[in-house]
Amino acid sequence: MSLPTEVRVVIIGGGILGCSIAYHLGKLGWGKDTVLLERKKLTSGTTWHAAGLVRASLYSESLTKLAKYTTELYQTLEKETEQATGFVQPGSLSVATSEARWEEFRRGADMLQSFEVECIELDRAGVQEKWPLLNTDDVIGGIFYPKDGKCNPADTTMALARGARMQGAKIFEDTKVEEVLVENGRVTGVRTPDGIIKAQYVVCAAGMWSREIGQKLGVNIPLHACEHFYIVTEPMEGMTPDLPVMRDMDACAYYKEDAGKLLLGAFEPKAKPWGMNGIREDFAFDELPEDFDHFATILEGAMHRVPSLQKVGIRKFFNGPESFTADQRYILGPAPELKNFFVAAGFNSIGIQSGGGAGMALAHWIVEGEAPLDLWDVDIRRLQPHMSRKSFLVPRVSEALGLLYAMHWPYRQFESSRNVRQTAFYEDWKSLGACFGEVAGWERPNWYAPKGVKAEYEYSYGRQNWFPYAAADVKATREGVALYDLSTFAKFLVVGKHAETLLQRVSCADIAQAGKAVYTQWLNEKGGIEADLTIFRITDTKFMVVTAAATSTRDWHYLKDRVQPGEDVELVDMTTSYATLGVMGPKSRELLQRLTDADLSNAGFPFGATKHIEVGNAKVRATRISYVGELGWELYIPTEFARGVLHAVLEAGADLGVRPAGMHAMDACRIEKAYRHWGHDIGIKDTILEAGLGFTCAFDKKGGFIGRDAVLKQKEGKLGRRMVQFKMQDPALLLYHNEPIYRNGALVGLVTSANYGHHLGGAIGMGYVHNKDGVDAAFIAEGKFEIGVALKRYPATASLTPMYDPKSARMRV
Repeated sequence: MSLPTEVRVVIIGGGILGCSIAYHLGKLGWGKDTVLLERKKLTSGTTWHAAGLVRASLYSESLTKLAKYTTELYQTLEKETEQATGFVQPGSLSVATSEARWEEFRRGADMLQSFEVECIELDRAGVQEKWPLLNTDDVIGGIFYPKDGKCNPADTTMALARGARMQGAKIFEDTKVEEVLVENGRVTGVRTPDGIIKAQYVVCAAGMWSREIGQKLGVNIPLHACEHFYIVTEPMEGMTPDLPVMRDMDACAYYKEDAGKLLLGAFEPKAKPWGMNGIREDFAFDELPEDFDHFATILEGAMHRVPSLQKVGIRKFFNGPESFTADQRYILGPAPELKNFFVAAGFNSIGIQSGGGAGMALAHWIVEGEAPLDLWDVDIRRLQPHMSRKSFLVPRVSEALGLLYAMHWPYRQFESSRNVRQTAFYEDWKSLGACFGEVAGWERPNWYAPKGVKAEYEYSYGRQNWFPYAAADVKATREGVALYDLSTFAKFLVVGKHAETLLQRVSCADIAQAGKAVYTQWLNEKGGIEADLTIFRITDTKFMVVTAAATSTRDWHYLKDRVQPGEDVELVDMTTSYATLGVMGPKSRELLQRLTDADLSNAGFPFGATKHIEVGNAKVRATRISYVGELGWELYIPTEFARGVLHAVLEAGADLGVRPAGMHAMDACRIEKAYRHWGHDIGIKDTILEAGLGFTCAFDKKGGFIGRDAVLKQKEGKLGRRMVQFKMQDPALLLYHNEPIYRNGALVGLVTSANYGHHLGGAIGMGYVHNKDGVDAAFIAEGKFEIGVALKRYPATASLTPMYDPKSARMRV
């Protein structure tokens, strides 16, 4: 079979993901226009030696839907293709040997039950019954997942490949892609030793080679291989096919019956990165050198957990490479740097589990131009350029592998590859006791330790060590004046004759108002929320867009991609040109007025106004806006003047009790005010009306805006899904997010974000409530609401309006 000269899609890589994408493109009618190219043989590299664990769940609703889809696909794939897959569903069992782990498991089970994933809580006796060979002396309990299973990864991949061929796709082995062809910022095909294939789309599913492919194209794919170890024993008494896969995460180990033998694998706390100097050309079905010393601790723990392991020999000690990413989440979607170039890579040891769903999602993304679900968790556009540098990536993946089985503490921070980006205020915050967290590479103060207290997290599912310090920050914000470092905001200058035309088209609000900061959303054609940000006009042809650090890459490319041919618009990233200091609280006006001659009165500087003023020795842009629900200003300061302004503010506000406050306090304040957060409370599948943000829409502005028709159509009917705020009635309880919401005993939603409301005196959560007949004030008032926490339900008060300052009077004084 000779290579075609032109197709719609070329897929690079013949592992389970590449074959799944080809299979699903075929299901969507593109099979005859799809070619898959594998440099060696199908499954070589990583897929062939995967353990084959298949779970029907993950840590978010969308990813769980993909995982469930995978299990459903594997149930029928063998019959469809007449290719054996080895897929069986004996279930899986996770055991807890510490109270903290038991809390984590039960909270997770609560979440998964709301996703319609069957999971059963077991006591020690129940765990013993499911796994008779287990030493349960130190086991507290376990969670059993009946629909989980296992498969033969190579056979499953071959079944997907056969299914793809049945739909007309062509698969070529021993065919290396030497170059991805690009013209005018768009892929045009690939070059191989056997010729050029023209293509509209190219998909990189090349596993641990993906980063190298991306580098040649200027596409950021931050992943790196690590060594992954497992052993297979001699035949072992009691190893029966009906045994569930077992995970002892406290001991970093997983156990799988394998043809009467035991496969024991590990996710050790500190992994061994591999291939730092490149991967040799002929690498295919290769194994890496044994390192028994590295695995010894895992084996020792396993002999405690399964004592009969002490009596059997080891038939195989295996070590092979697997790809891990900078943030422990896989990489999916269209590369923002290169049009029609898609990526599916970096699956962090869950490639077999994710193979079906991720392949299906990417195929839909290509064919339909949008993802079938909100996949922000794994969207390639979440990643930052610095993450691909080896100095960052190698230490980070060493940590990331171990975190798969480490405690998934609330607010847990990465320890490796830190201090990559620091704001102008960093040294000052550090001297004032800041404990920093990291977002998009930036170090941000999450909380401040008082003198004599170490600024380090002590994690738990209860009130962590910083809890009282965040409460004090909230009190200062609500009653006095607090300083927030907002420098990590992404700041884009939009300049040109058609700057206003572009921004009006993508923004639902009217952003043409001079001297005013406008809160707005960017929507898609279905009314879903693509971005949540602030825009202010500087001149007739110059605007500043301010958005979150975590979404900076995504938002930049969303805007850039919507510049129409012939429009005179230039985008300039000004993020590092300005430090941003939030001066928030009822005494903020009094403090700032001491440092400026500008009129800061409500009449002279009303809410939403933005002006250049002098503060101390600097000319800054002051914007009267707030994410904490209080009187306050955001000061955009030229970076070289930033520390001088901060010192002046601290000195001028000393008698007012001015103090720095961290991100935990800011989040607590915004939760009390029911302010939404993109990526948690709002996203591409949440419409602006469901989110309660319809007030931002300027329906009558000239030219309209993207998504306007969809929003107007939804306005005509009842809203069957709406964002609701909740307060736990028991002030001792804590919420984090993903807790199920019940009304009159029936599941009606899920908490999307949560924190403790220090001012309101209880845990506060926000989440969408569903009702096919409409969610209105009466539906909320007449219902008895409960929130699920660790498999128990607790009463909560619900409200459609913010529980704190519902009329926003405090910001407007």
